[in-house]
Amino acid sequence: MPVRIRIRGTTGLLIAAVLIVAVLIGFPAYRPFFVISIGIGIVVAGLLYLRNRYRPIRDEDVENKRPLGLD
Repeated sequence: MPVRIRIRGTTGLLIAAVLIVAVLIGFPAYRPFFVISIGIGIVVAGLLYLRNRYRPIRDEDVENKRPLGLD
């Protein structure tokens, strides 16, 4: 039976940040890829923010409001 470690919330976020920092320090070749992926993520997030701000989705835009058929 595998051992499960249950980590939630802020603790999990801190552990993930520490692991990322450790990998970036331990393997310097990953730094350019990390910077590029963070840059792409910021650009996509900005585009989605602007699209939602200036063209928000209205109720009329959604065809199937209950896709699972739940009432």
